[in-house]
Amino acid sequence: MTDNEKLTEEKIFEAATDVFIEKGMDGARMQDIANLAGINKALLHYYYRTKEKLFNTVFEMTARKLFIKFAPVFDENLSLEEKLRFFFKEHITFLQDNPRLPGFILNEVNRHPERIKKILATVDFENFFLKLYEQHEDEFKKYNITRATLPQVMVSMAAISVFPFAARGIIEGILGKVNISFNSFIEERKEFAADFVINAISR
Repeated sequence: MTDNEKLTEEKIFEAATDVFIEKGMDGARMQDIANLAGINKALLHYYYRTKEKLFNTVFEMTARKLFIKFAPVFDENLSLEEKLRFFFKEHITFLQDNPRLPGFILNEVNRHPERIKKILATVDFENFFLKLYEQHEDEFKKYNITRATLPQVMVSMAAISVFPFAARGIIEGILGKVNISFNSFIEERKEFAADFVINAISR
């Protein structure tokens, strides 16, 4: 692939991400993506024959970026507490940089759950949970977290990070009533969320 082809592909990916997040899979048009990328529709179809293929690529690449960002979670030299603090700091920062992403994913899951399940089927979550449990088996036993309950803990952690962004309109309105800005609330949440979970599992 030449440098020009790589640049074109990057433009398509960035444009497609913006259009899909704004309009969803059903509302997005290939022409809109081509216009935003600054290319003609024929060239877009040369790279991606169908809108579904482009959508899958955007979803998978976004997920891959997220997984790469969280690679230190598998660092055997970090304690469980250090990993928890790392997770909330990086996850919330990622959501600050991509605030429309939670709404986009939730919308697609509700409208076309089979499409998202098909994409997620390529991810080895079982190995992810197994590796994490093996690295911290003693700590998990100390906190009464089993292999069966580990997914509950992980989903709860993700929800703590994601919910403020998914329900931003409501939360921002409530915070405004007590003179707290959403941005300062989110910054404080990076540390608060970690402390909350650590205290919860330590009891």
